[in-house]
Amino acid sequence: MKKIEAIIKPFKLEEVKENLGLIGIHGMTVIEVKGFGRQKGHTELYRGAEYIVDFLPKVKIEIVVSDNDLDKAIESIQNAAKTGRIGDGKIFVTDLEQVVRIRTGEAGEKAL
Repeated sequence: MKKIEAIIKPFKLEEVKENLGLIGIHGMTVIEVKGFGRQKGHTELYRGAEYIVDFLPKVKIEIVVSDNDLDKAIESIQNAAKTGRIGDGKIFVTDLEQVVRIRTGEAGEKAL
């Protein structure tokens, strides 16, 4: 099993969710986050004073998939989240040792 963490632009969340649903992935955790990479933020004007906004709003999606579904899930996220502009985000994949469904006690891929 793998855990996928994707940092994307907030307005792309619904499209990513729909794309994942089309391949059978329906469960996810979504967290509003702030950050920057190469994008490095931008300058804004507020009441005549200029200031730098270096932490930009993003959305972090966390999903867990079987090894067999990994490539489809990554491709699905990438296709939906891509705008072609700087700041589109990143996808991180880590190995997951165990998953347990609290309600039933099911473990492993059965718990997904």
